[in-house]
Order: sequence, then structure tokens, then C-alpha cells
Amino acid sequence: MRTDSSISAASHGGPPSLARQRGLTLAELLVAIAVMALLFGWAIPSFQALSARHEVSAEILRLKTALALARNTAIARRTTVTVCPSHDGIGCNNDDWTAPLMVIQGRAEGGNIGSDEVLRILDDSRVASVSYRQDNRPVRYGALGRPAGHNGTFHICGRHDAGARVIVSNFGRVRVDDTPTC
Repeated sequence: MRTDSSISAASHGGPPSLARQRGLTLAELLVAIAVMALLFGWAIPSFQALSARHEVSAEILRLKTALALARNTAIARRTTVTVCPSHDGIGCNNDDWTAPLMVIQGRAEGGNIGSDEVLRILDDSRVASVSYRQDNRPVRYGALGRPAGHNGTFHICGRHDAGARVIVSNFGRVRVDDTPTC
């Protein structure tokens, strides 16, 4: 049998006791929202800078892949291999290095690949700009793996002042300078 003390007020239709209520007060909710807003305000710009650095790193990898493939193929096949940007996959367009990169066995004279063999086409870039030399010449490796006057520096500029340089030496070796030059 139950006693009167064991019967709660809730069973009589009254409000439940304060010890059983759970939830947030308006003040607690406002503090939680303010803390979340501060965290998002701090995290989003950091994430954008991280994303920009990642895009630059991906571009460095894209250029290094194309240049290494060209150099190694030129040495292995004892022939000339050219790296150039191309919007259409038919000819070289040396003024826009953010376009897809073609690795071609042959000289691709005047931007025309003609009967030259296309070894690989790498996807286009996602960075803001990639520039290489002022004379709009492709990178061309000879049978010894040297660029034969086609050496130079790629300047990569991403968002949020992220950038780097990819340097092709006279001997065809590639090195990276992570110092932004944008």
C-alpha cells in the first residue's frame, strides 16, 4: 500500500517537482550560441587558409609529376619530350599554365603537336595563377634529360597569399621553394 508521501504531485495533476525537470535556460542557450559563434569565427578563416595551401601543394605535385614524367621518358627513350599547357588537347597554349598539362613525345613546334605522341594529359589547376617565363615557351627535355634552354621558374599563386615556386634547373632537376611570391 502506498503512503501519501510516496505519491508525487504529478500523479495528482500538479506540476512535476523541480528536481525532475531538465533543459537549458535562455541564458545558458545564449552563452552556448556565443561560444559557438566565436569558434566558427576563428575556425573558418583558418580552414580557408589551409584549403589555399592545399591547392598550392596539389599544383606543386601536378607540375612535378608532369616534369618528372617528361624527363624520365626523354632519358629512357632517348628522344625529346615536351610539357606544355593545352585547353583542347590538340595543341599547346603556353600562356596559360593553369590549363591541363600535356606531356608529348616530340618537339611540338609552334604549339602544334601534329604526329607527336601524347603521353599523358594532367588535369587543370585549381590555383589562381601559374606563370612560367616571359617567352611563352614550353618545357622541353632532350635525350640526356636536360631542358636545353627551357629551364626556368614556375610561380604559383593561390588564394589567401598562399604560393610557391617550382624551379627547373639547367640539368633538368626540379626543386620547390615554398616561399610565397604573390
